[in-house]
Amino acid sequence: MKKQDQICEDHDGNIFLSFDNITEDKLSQMPELTHCLAVVKVGNEYLLGWNKWRNRYEIFGGCKEQGESARECIVRELGEELGVDTSGIRYIGAMRFLMKPDYFFPDERIELGGLYGVTLPETSSDELYRQVRDKEEITKLAFYSQVKDKEPIAIIDKKLLEYY
Repeated sequence: MKKQDQICEDHDGNIFLSFDNITEDKLSQMPELTHCLAVVKVGNEYLLGWNKWRNRYEIFGGCKEQGESARECIVRELGEELGVDTSGIRYIGAMRFLMKPDYFFPDERIELGGLYGVTLPETSSDELYRQVRDKEEITKLAFYSQVKDKEPIAIIDKKLLEYY
């Protein structure tokens, strides 16, 4: 695969291959769907969570559970990670990745994920953190403008901000 055939690559060698125009219903029925992510905006600011396990800021989301649709997955994940009202969540499209072997999977693989966007009313990141349920994984929140060029941010997640 040539570099120009990919969108970006992270420090672990995972490659963001493409952003695809697949309907939400069709995506939910595809066996390759493994996860959903959400770009969260608070007013005009992007909100990121510090992932304790990966030691970097990331957008929100996680793995799809058995029988879940893409929307059910992201609503559950946002509830766990942020504890916020997700009624205004909007489906953006499908992301395709080439993932390197990791803790969960011993082999290189292609994964498909759903990308969503949600805008929350303006408030502080500290106020939002009080609602976070999974404080074991997400140990702090910050606005992108506060941590950009100062703290580690997942490279692929940084790119995903551009889609919302």
